[in-house]
Amino acid sequence: MSIATAIPEALFDDAVALRRDLHRHPELGFSERRTSARVAEILRAAHIDTHEGIATTGVVGVLRGAKPGRTIMLRADMDALPMPDEKDVAYRSSIPGATHACGHDGHVAILLSAARLLAERRDELPGTIVFCFQPAEEGGGGARKMIEEGILERFGIERAYGLHLTGQIPTGVVALRPGPLLASADDLAITIRGRGGHAAFPHLSVDPIYVASSAVVALQSVVARQNDPLEPAVVSICSMHAGTTSNVIPGEAQLSGTVRTFNETVRAALPERIRRVLAGTCEATGASFEFNVRTGFPVTANDPGQAEYVRELLVGTFGDARVVVSPPVMGSEDFSFFAQRVPSCFVFLGARGDERTSYPNHHGLFDIDERALVTGIQLMTALAHGAPAASG
Repeated sequence: MSIATAIPEALFDDAVALRRDLHRHPELGFSERRTSARVAEILRAAHIDTHEGIATTGVVGVLRGAKPGRTIMLRADMDALPMPDEKDVAYRSSIPGATHACGHDGHVAILLSAARLLAERRDELPGTIVFCFQPAEEGGGGARKMIEEGILERFGIERAYGLHLTGQIPTGVVALRPGPLLASADDLAITIRGRGGHAAFPHLSVDPIYVASSAVVALQSVVARQNDPLEPAVVSICSMHAGTTSNVIPGEAQLSGTVRTFNETVRAALPERIRRVLAGTCEATGASFEFNVRTGFPVTANDPGQAEYVRELLVGTFGDARVVVSPPVMGSEDFSFFAQRVPSCFVFLGARGDERTSYPNHHGLFDIDERALVTGIQLMTALAHGAPAASG
């Protein structure tokens, strides 16, 4: 039987309005000044102890319940993506080249709405709820910076929980799993150096575009033929830049991409495998190369005990049919840094209501079924009522 908290219609309307306002005014990582100011304003209006300027633009609200219990953190990320908004909607991004194509506007609206609701019921709450509004999840590592600035110790955080909206799951359905949920993510930067020249005389040049193209194809062998097929991995080259005109062979080509896996041993081995492929390709063609790996996010792994606790809590909140097992996902999340430090659980929240809201995260047409905000508020509210009192 569902025991979900009823969400007042006025609170839902406010959540939708806030989400749309944030969608119209997206801000990139560590630049979320307007967003963080709105967050702080709403927290203070709810009489929640508010701390600003953490990790540049991060905001933390602290709500102390009247009953004894643990201190838990509920987290929402705030940043947008550096890409155009392709939707034709009234709340379309007003900032060229920036949009909330990953649902972080919804995350903020959910957590702020839950904070307002919980503040009205603080006499019923156990423990302390820390509302973490994090900057720069999209590659900036805002979670790591918050940890480096001592957020866990400063606020005594013992458990951490987060959610992510997705158009790959129907609205109102929640998906999670124990153990690895999201992959690690490291960035590749490759420069192929050849010898430039006239396009009519390729034999007098070493064409870096040809070498780079060959390297892109050859790199697929790293996963297909050098990696254990029972250990998932991805090597994707996502950009190639070379040349300035149609009749000049350039001197170099630049590639960038990403490496993802669920296994730290595989993660450690992949850079050397990639380097060997690049070295062989360049040796065969007379080119040279530079290769760098920027360490990104570790695997996001749910604590098994916390995952089981959250699953049981959500089944009691929404009913068994709305709580499903998620497969491992090759996307990445810097919530992983929190999960490395304290027992944590991260879940996916379905936001697909129709074809319009079925686009994947990071697509120019990405949008959410705003009815998912209700489920998100109920989820965060349930965690605030249950997790601080739980012994696990």
